[in-house]
Amino acid sequence: MSTELESELTQQVDRRRNFAIISHPDAGKTTLTEKLLLYGGAIHEAGSVKARRAQRKATSDWMAMEQQRGISITSTVLQFEYQNSHINLLDTPGHQDFSEDTYRTLAAADNAVMLIDAAKGLEPQTRKLFEVCKMRGIPIFTFVNKLDRPGREPLELLDEIEQELGLMTYAVNWPIGMGDRFKGVFDRNGRQIHLFERSAHGSREALENVLELGDSRVEELIEEELYYQLKDELELIEGVGPELDLDLVHQGKMTPVFFGSAMTNFGVELFLKYFLEYALKPTARQSTLGEISPTYPDFSGFVFKLQANMDPKHRDRVAFIRVCTGKFEKDMTVNHARTGKNVRLSRPQKLFAQERESIEYAYAGDVIGLNNPGVFAIGDTIYTGKKLEYEGIPYFSPELFAVLRNPNPSKFKQFQKGVSELREEGAVQIMYSVDEAKRDPILAAVGQLQLEVVQFRLLQEYGIETRLEPLPYSVARWVEGGWEALEKVGRLFNTTTVKDSMGRPVLLFRNEWNCQQLQQDHSELKLNNIAPVVSGKQPTKA
Repeated sequence: MSTELESELTQQVDRRRNFAIISHPDAGKTTLTEKLLLYGGAIHEAGSVKARRAQRKATSDWMAMEQQRGISITSTVLQFEYQNSHINLLDTPGHQDFSEDTYRTLAAADNAVMLIDAAKGLEPQTRKLFEVCKMRGIPIFTFVNKLDRPGREPLELLDEIEQELGLMTYAVNWPIGMGDRFKGVFDRNGRQIHLFERSAHGSREALENVLELGDSRVEELIEEELYYQLKDELELIEGVGPELDLDLVHQGKMTPVFFGSAMTNFGVELFLKYFLEYALKPTARQSTLGEISPTYPDFSGFVFKLQANMDPKHRDRVAFIRVCTGKFEKDMTVNHARTGKNVRLSRPQKLFAQERESIEYAYAGDVIGLNNPGVFAIGDTIYTGKKLEYEGIPYFSPELFAVLRNPNPSKFKQFQKGVSELREEGAVQIMYSVDEAKRDPILAAVGQLQLEVVQFRLLQEYGIETRLEPLPYSVARWVEGGWEALEKVGRLFNTTTVKDSMGRPVLLFRNEWNCQQLQQDHSELKLNNIAPVVSGKQPTKA
């Protein structure tokens, strides 16, 4: 590698920060995303979800159904610059029915921001997504939101994170008051008090007054009770709390905690500033060649998401690529690891929710959009130079199943196309009966809303009205060893065998008890709740 290229790659990787926001629904994730974009200069006025009817739509929620319901149901990528850092923000669905999309997006993230509602603390979806971050060893930064409303005591929230998630906590800032009395935050590192002024709906940057802790004006600007409460609590956390250890943060063992209000912008810019200082920059990734550094000279990346019809006028299909190594250049020809074919990447795009603009270059940590004419599948690796593959992205066990019927035979081709494209992008898992006479696909989903989105999109994007017939199953297990292993055990009871989109056997059970009973009766049969990742094999067509 030339010294010039090495220097360029090192410089660009050092500038980059990549993160996903994880939270329970209604914790304020879309609002926080908007405010980070506001402070990053990517938008000039934040479109609040709460005032959605009166204001323009939130930037990250671009799909029609998201705008109608005021929820995030698909991941988007938002890129912006702030203080010489190039930031890739991976906005994930908050709704638990779309957790699989979030799992895939976390495969492309270097850091995670865990957003917590100050009144509710840790909630089920937050815990579930934390486990995925823990499994992947992703550093976690915590933003305790909604301090402008009544909530639980900050010390109680820190204790809950430590007890339930097994994470050490370090409060980077500390709130002054709560609810109507929330005045601002104390920056422990800078030893400064940041007092904020409320702005209309928080659509503009919050005005702030920064004071040293010992400034005589502090007692005039803050109620005496709040000032002494702040001093007492600081003495406590600084006396018994741990020091900030960035090695532990990067190992996912300690979480820096920030307090604020995304709605009013209190503490948002302070969070962004420290996050960029503390966050992990793009790091080495495991591949078939071993651990590969982001400054490895040859380009490589993997597909973590596919999205059809982001621009309905052009019926486009976009592959989201996480760049892992080297330098991406427009019009470069790459190798496609799964098919062995060469692919020319002629129309790369910088993604900003639904908006796109052409790009010339990208580096490790960046996410780029590529037109996908049916070439890419989720988990695919593309590369130049020596052949390598990154670990694939597994599918998780669905819990709802329904046969999808097309009542209009004249639209058979559109129906097949819509189902195939939505399956490719991972909107839902598709399974089929082993009885060849039954050709209708079986939708397999994590939650009911996932099924509704598929029907909605088939109607909106493909003009197909469909009918769902629920099936009485709640558990799916993949058979280790495939059809051969299944044939060896002979006839099975209290289960139905179907095949997934790659033709592999899946057993469906009415409940967990039936599944456990079968495993007791046939201990030689190994079942998995995650679909095995198989490289080099094309999924069968729907």
